[in-house]
Amino acid sequence: MASSEPSAGGWKTWVLASPDQVAVPPPPAAESPASKSERAELLRLAKARTPAMIRSAEAWNRQPAMDPWMNVNFELVANRAKNPPSASRAYGLLSVAMYDATVAAWHAKYRYHRGAPRDVKALFAPEPDPSYPSAQATIAGAASRVLAYLYPERPRPLLDAMAERAARSRVIAGVSYPSDASSGLALGRRVAAAVIAHAKRDGSDRPWDGKRPRGRGTWAPPPGSLARPVAPTGGTWETWVMRSGRQFRPPPPPAYESAAFRAQAQAVVDAKKNLTAAQGRAADFWAGGQGTALPPGIWNQVVLAFLHRHVLSIPRAARVLALLNVAQADAGVAAWDAKYAYWTPRPENAIRDLGIDKTWTPRIKTPFFPSYVSGHATYSGAAGVVMSYLFPDSAKLFAAKAEEAANSRVWGGIHYPMDGVEGLRLGRKIGRLAVARARADGAP
Repeated sequence: MASSEPSAGGWKTWVLASPDQVAVPPPPAAESPASKSERAELLRLAKARTPAMIRSAEAWNRQPAMDPWMNVNFELVANRAKNPPSASRAYGLLSVAMYDATVAAWHAKYRYHRGAPRDVKALFAPEPDPSYPSAQATIAGAASRVLAYLYPERPRPLLDAMAERAARSRVIAGVSYPSDASSGLALGRRVAAAVIAHAKRDGSDRPWDGKRPRGRGTWAPPPGSLARPVAPTGGTWETWVMRSGRQFRPPPPPAYESAAFRAQAQAVVDAKKNLTAAQGRAADFWAGGQGTALPPGIWNQVVLAFLHRHVLSIPRAARVLALLNVAQADAGVAAWDAKYAYWTPRPENAIRDLGIDKTWTPRIKTPFFPSYVSGHATYSGAAGVVMSYLFPDSAKLFAAKAEEAANSRVWGGIHYPMDGVEGLRLGRKIGRLAVARARADGAP
């Protein structure tokens, strides 16, 4: 089990002005009629547990506590049309909501110092920190409401019911009082309201005027497609750690039809021709196409798998995901700023148009947005820097994954080498801004 985190209630929040912005009323006084009633309910539930109730409580006891809600987000992203900056925005907002809610919960925990239930046969050990309010319930309240805002196609009552099951599972397990769960849900939902209000001001609903450059050397849909470009205003959205999406805008790519640009296109053709089995597997692993969690989601899946093997306290795991995803959210904005500043055609179009190979096709389906810079490389540069800072013993692992993810886009035939090089460089700058924020957030 992870150690306690008595200082977590003072860590710097992202949207909340302070950890005590949302007031949490005190729990029932010890030995009060309300407190005695809660103990009686816990004893009753312990005797009435069914195998199904036990399985449900154990399922909700997964580590990290944010895992079930991230998985819902992966599913909802996969069910929508491919839109990487929209996905990274969603992962950022969800992770910030869960982190800010956790910090607020810890502030209340160490204000009231309520101990976990005693004299009840619990299904598993309680958390090492005070029990009021329940961390899992707080996270559930925050996550469910933010997801309902982000994905109105998933009815809010269904997500609310899921959150209530998560909160109730702690009571059924005998590790939380009913008021721990109800106060946590209420706190999480109020944090979610603050995060949603922030999200509504970030410019992500800004309409596109429909204008784009046309002619040779500018982006067009893949051959045989009439698709519109994805998220052309994505580079204008509000950022978390950058001043704006154009803060680190990379230099322009080589002129179309120049020797340098032809060399980039030829390199993609050569990469497919000489592809090794290992490169093909990497291209497929990092593909992040339609029907998946998309590139920023793949990084979240990699990180969650890492956290499953490295047990952290709830606040520290929430902090990892928040730092990872604010960096990736900004990476999405910055990459989309570059994409629609330059409107660089994809390799599939350029290789055919330049006469290098009139029938050439990539291994991976060409996305519906410009090539330069690689969004995946930008996400990966940011993620690699953040994760290397948080887990210095695994820095080489995360740096290697970032390089592989960037290169995989060339191996998959959907990016030029320059897209990955400049994307990694851009993402690493953003990652360093997130690390600077982390150094000052109060987490020892």
